[in-house]
Amino acid sequence: MTARWRTRRTMRRRGTSAASPWRNWGTSPLASQDRALALDAGLAAAWTNRGLVLHRLGRLSEALQSLERAATLGGDDGANWDARAAVLRALHRHEDALAAIARAEARDGRSDDRSLARAGALLELRRLDEARAACAAVLARDSGNATAWSLHGACLHHMRRDAEAMASIDRALALRPDDADTRLLRGYALLAAGSFAEGWAEAEYRLRRAEKGAARPEVGAPDWDGGDPAGRHLLIYTEQGRGDAIQFARYLPLLAARGARLSLLAPADLHALLATACPGMALIDRPEQAEGVDAVAALLSLPFLFGTDLATIPASVPYLATAPARVARWRAHLGGEGLRVGIAWQGNPRIGVDIGRSFPLAHYRALAALAGVRLISLQKHAGSEQLAALPEDMRVETLGEDFDAGPDAFLDSAAAMQSLDLVISSDTAIAHLAGALGRPVWVALQFVPDWRWLRDRADSPWYPSMRLFRQAAPGDWAGVFAAMRDALAPLAAARKGENA
Repeated sequence: MTARWRTRRTMRRRGTSAASPWRNWGTSPLASQDRALALDAGLAAAWTNRGLVLHRLGRLSEALQSLERAATLGGDDGANWDARAAVLRALHRHEDALAAIARAEARDGRSDDRSLARAGALLELRRLDEARAACAAVLARDSGNATAWSLHGACLHHMRRDAEAMASIDRALALRPDDADTRLLRGYALLAAGSFAEGWAEAEYRLRRAEKGAARPEVGAPDWDGGDPAGRHLLIYTEQGRGDAIQFARYLPLLAARGARLSLLAPADLHALLATACPGMALIDRPEQAEGVDAVAALLSLPFLFGTDLATIPASVPYLATAPARVARWRAHLGGEGLRVGIAWQGNPRIGVDIGRSFPLAHYRALAALAGVRLISLQKHAGSEQLAALPEDMRVETLGEDFDAGPDAFLDSAAAMQSLDLVISSDTAIAHLAGALGRPVWVALQFVPDWRWLRDRADSPWYPSMRLFRQAAPGDWAGVFAAMRDALAPLAAARKGENA
């Protein structure tokens, strides 16, 4: 869990009469910069301003290109490198961001803002001692720097120094009480500790951040306040990753059972899967498809609105279903030989939360060596290239080019899981899918994992069929897989005895 921190300095412009990129943009700041460039394509400041606008619009690759163009035209100053560092961090190119910050310092000297930008990049890279030291140096000069206290708290959180982390977070909030990033950091820390009542409320601050998942759909309806939904048309929207959508889809049938009429706004490729959570629910992928909506809620706000605590997590599984014909097809394909273990190892590398949670496929080598164990890849897209570079003594089966190749996500994965004896995954959507289907699933977790896995538990209150294997120290995947090997060996031996 890491919120994204932004320093609040106004970027220094090179001499120009153009408006500041941070204020007084008017209705179309990008069009304004494009008009300036149409008149003079060699205006470095306009290219810089255009890059800043594109960054705020989330068009990161274009933003970087504009900033690099400005540099070639004479805008190669500290402010330009600061802007490039910010874009590179948003692209999760944190090593490159560190280099850009160093270039900015070489041009204009060190500053607290640059030190905190460096701390943020180091935090994302989990170079925690360096990041904390950078924050501490800023606080030694300015004990009233809220951003430094917030980053300091995040570093301590990832070191599992929880009491110290909360003290730093609270110092930050004393200085800047409504900072959404710090509130969200506090919320996730509370949720990880099992303090759900306060944690859910703080986590609602994620909806106030400039950089978040899907924006709230504007459909002319108010937010649902958790009141009686009977007879009301609620529009629920997904806002983050696919794993989040799968995990919290469990709340949809609860709303329907209370008499709500539901529409779910979600990516189109999830519709076929999520429809099984709540038959009769309308699924849409554009806000304008929703008509007559009475209230709106984010899917990840439902635990807060339901007042969920550890004792009331709706953990009845399965709450997703698979088509019998698809299940039969994959059962025939997989056959019944050996202990069939589906595996995944790589999350989406383009999102910051993936830092530290994925691991190389080669770590499964210890499990592949067990007699009778069949490792079967459930990995799609990023990470799949590792299948071509396996150690000579390691075998992983694949399920063909047509596996989950259609427009609908996870349907083949869900069907194949019904014929697997076990699923083992990193902290990805595959783990959530197996848990939602009630299939046996083991999850390999980093030293300080996401809030939803809580602290020091081998089980998950969200998924009764799940077992958690945690790193004993940062980066200790070898220890995780040694523990998995020891747990898997008797299962493989028992299966071998059954087939003898």
